[in-house]
Amino acid sequence: MAEYDIAAPTTADAFARLAVELHDAPGVEETIDAVVQFALQALNCTYAGVALYTRGSRPEIAAVTDPVVGDVYNLQIDNEDGPLITALRERDTVLIRDTTADGRWHEWAAKVAALGVRSVLDVPLTTGAGATASVGVLGLYSPVADAFGEDDEAVAHILARHASVAVASARHEATMAQAVDARKLVGQAMGILMERFDVDGDRAFAILKRYSQDTNTKLRDVAQQLIDTRKLPH
Repeated sequence: MAEYDIAAPTTADAFARLAVELHDAPGVEETIDAVVQFALQALNCTYAGVALYTRGSRPEIAAVTDPVVGDVYNLQIDNEDGPLITALRERDTVLIRDTTADGRWHEWAAKVAALGVRSVLDVPLTTGAGATASVGVLGLYSPVADAFGEDDEAVAHILARHASVAVASARHEATMAQAVDARKLVGQAMGILMERFDVDGDRAFAILKRYSQDTNTKLRDVAQQLIDTRKLPH
């Protein structure tokens, strides 16, 4: 992981270097790690983390720079309430200047304050308009009250924009790679069926599809099982 020196020579140069590293990151995990490490260098925060949006399920904790961030996140994810959830659902920035004084999420704030976190800045990661544009949330935390000023918010939003595009791109590439892998597996499984039962490609694919539907198993998994065991699922 590269070290970022924000003072040498400009913040713009630092973001340019970050953009290159995000582009070169081999996957989603490495992309997120670059984001949170940069946040520690560029912003007035002691801890940082990223939670990613997963449609139809709980937010996923993708990266934290300290276990305390995981505690802060889990308190909200378990109760489906808090600044993280609000930032994720409403795609709007949430700033808590002092967890001992903010009354919007009183119970959560009291628990977070007990963990030593006083300032919270949750910035949504989005790629455009609409519900499908939510990528996740970048969370910034400090043990000092009123730690985040206007400059911190401005830099956090720039970082969030870089992170949003990078994460969305990394996810797309991962999905495409999985799709290619699935096609290869299905093709290999079809070859096994064609040889064993002396059927053509269309018939072999129909057999795989029928087993997939009958067993409520993904087509890719049916193919993998056939390749591994030379048997179809029952």
